[in-house]
Parts: sequence; structure tokens; C-alpha cells
Amino acid sequence: MEQQPKKSSMIQKVGIGLLSGVIGGALSFGGLYLATGSNSSNSTTVTNTATNNSGSTNVSNVKYNVTSDVTQAVEKVQGAVVSIINLQSNNLNDQYNGLFGNNNQNGNNSGSTDESNLETASEGSGVIYKKDGKTAYIVTNNHVVEGQSELEVLLADGTKVKAELVGTDAYTDLAVLKIDSDKVTTVADFGDSASLKVGEPAIAIGSPLGSEYANSVTEGIISSLNRQVTSTNDEGQEVNINAIQTDAAINPGNSGGPLINIKGQVIGINSSKIASSGTTSGVSVEGMGFAIPSNDVVTVINQLEKNGKISRPALGVSMYDLSSISSEQQEQVLKVPSSVKSGVVILSVANGTPAEKAGLEKYDVITKIDGQEISNTTELRAALYKKTVGDTMEITFYRGDQEKTVTVELSVDQSILNQSNSNSNSNNMMPGQ
Repeated sequence: MEQQPKKSSMIQKVGIGLLSGVIGGALSFGGLYLATGSNSSNSTTVTNTATNNSGSTNVSNVKYNVTSDVTQAVEKVQGAVVSIINLQSNNLNDQYNGLFGNNNQNGNNSGSTDESNLETASEGSGVIYKKDGKTAYIVTNNHVVEGQSELEVLLADGTKVKAELVGTDAYTDLAVLKIDSDKVTTVADFGDSASLKVGEPAIAIGSPLGSEYANSVTEGIISSLNRQVTSTNDEGQEVNINAIQTDAAINPGNSGGPLINIKGQVIGINSSKIASSGTTSGVSVEGMGFAIPSNDVVTVINQLEKNGKISRPALGVSMYDLSSISSEQQEQVLKVPSSVKSGVVILSVANGTPAEKAGLEKYDVITKIDGQEISNTTELRAALYKKTVGDTMEITFYRGDQEKTVTVELSVDQSILNQSNSNSNSNNMMPGQ
């Protein structure tokens, strides 16, 4: 999964099976295997003995008052974990209503969604992170709420309430919902994902296989940090996560639920897993789940609460990885020094954009952003999206064999360029750059 210079979109290019942790409402299954265990500390033990009247065998009823770091962490946050139910219109029912005379004969066509035709399309997880007066806020994944007609939230106590979508961000796969706060008793705290250590405990809470198994807990460790995970959602939008990797079990339905540390703080929002290698051999993969780091989550949800969307700056270029271009093309067309092994090639520059104003040109090869080396388009985009509209960014690049540096004023919002980019059929076009 780790991104090398030639592997910026490894998950897509080599066909690794990246599964979003959201479970469809129509899923059925015939068997279930439950494995239980405990990570307990010593405590008071009470033993009661019962005698089986049909023989001499005794059943010992041993009760433990189990308390551990894990149980305490779970107890702290579990009440804030919810199931998200994505309701969508059943088009087939709509057609049947028309065929069999349910055509609103009173002539009252309000255009509103008929709730009787809404069905559960998918289920995921979420966590309540804020309570503000009569409103409580929930963070989940964007792919959990995609295509929704309405949303319902199943609280930890079994209460089901309606939810309103505040805003979404496809790029980071995050969404914010709000509900009435009168039934909310627990709010989760965010921990500092920048202080995580590989090998420390990690606990996932959510609804694997949907709300029937709501508030399930799995435990593992932090397997790795800063994994660049890229994929494409159902609407064709690119998802790019600088992820926490964990071996805590992440299953369909866990998406949007919290990954917590041993102190019960949310350190990530579970988003996806690798289930198979995607090769012809179909090698099965276990224990490779990914979560969006809490520090990134907080940055995004604060903007979504305020504006309902994320505003990101754009350069105004289409790009391609240098490592994907043949040595012959690099030598004859780009003419960069042989020592330049990685970077991003500019294929076109849009008129009136920050890139054009800064003097960037076709076939320039970008190698550094603000003095930090970048190897591919994924890393460039990640550096760009850390900025806000109005910031400046220093770009180091090669034009032929000459290294140059320019300062770019990021004065354009990516939404301005998205429409023209979406109309392009070029596979080299990177939206919003």
C-alpha cells in the first residue's frame, strides 16, 4: 500500500480490492461465527455452584468484575457511536404506483418524496462529536450518505431519529450530520493523531453488517501511519486519504465509526479496508483497515459545519507522474537531467489561473512544494490541499535542465475549474488542480 514514486494510484492501477465499510440494506447471510475473549485485570471473583439434578456434574457460575484499559476506553465513547441508515427511493415502487392507479388523483402534486417508497439502501456508522444546545453533530464517511433521500440515525440506546445532512467532502470521504440533541447523552473527544505510535492499541467501534450488530467492538494495533490511500467513489470522484493503518477488524458497516486509543479518544474515522490483492490468484488479505486521522477530520468537519462544503485552492494545470513517462520521452521531450527520477509533469496550463500568472508552462517538471520534495500527483495534491484560497505556495521545477523556483498566489477556488475539467475526456486531467 505504501506509495512509491511509480505507484501514486497503486490501489486502482494494480487492482487491489479496496472495500468501503458500508453495508447494503439488501444483504442476507446464513451463518455467523462469534469469537469472544477478554483482556481483563484482576478483580473480585464471586463463585456460585449449581448442581445438575440428572447427574453429579456441577456447573460453576463464575462472575468477574472485569475492568481493563480497553473496557474503560470503550465505556467512555461507546454511547456516542451510532448507526447511519441511508434511505433511498424505490423506483420500482414508483413505477408500480403509476401502473395501478396511484397517480395522486386529487391533483396535489407537491413534488415531495413519498416516505412510503423509501427503503434502506445501505448502513454505516458514525460518532457524535459535539452537542450545541438543541443540536448534536455526527461525523461519518461521505460514501455512507451518498445518494441519500433521507437519513436516520440509530442511537446507542436503540432510539431512532431523523438526521439532516450538513455537508460532505468526497476528497477526504467525510460528512457531517446533525440531529436533535435531546436523546444524546455521550459526546466523543478527539485525540491528537500526530502523536500516534506504531504498535500502540487501537479499538474500532461500529456496526459491521449493519445496525443489527451496532456498537460492535474490535481491537488491534496501529499498524502504520501516513499511508496514502487513493480510490474512486461511486460517483467517480477521487478519494485521497493520508490514512492510519490498523489491524483492528474493519468490516462492511464499520465505515464512519471511530477508531479510538486506549484513553477512549477518537484518533480516526474508519473508512476502508483491503480485502484481496485483486490479482488473478485472488489472494485474500486480512487485517488491513484504514482510518482518516483525527487531526484531518477536525479540520474538515469545522469547515463543513460553517460552510457546508470545503473550499480548496487550485493551480489550474493538468498533470502526470514523471515516473510514468518513458526514459526516451523524458530525454527527448522534457530534457530534464538524468538525476531527476520523480516529480510531476505539467501537461497543460489553463488561462488566467495561478499557474499561468506565476509563469509555469507545459512540460515543466515540479519536484518540490515549499521546499519539500514531491514524487507524484497524489503528493502534490495533498500539499496543495493543505493550503487555503489566498495563501502562497513556493514551487520548484525543472524547465529542461534548468531548476527554477516561483511563488504562486493561490487566488482561485477549485470549484471554478471543476466544470471545465469534468468536461475533459483526457485521463491526464487532474480535477481541481
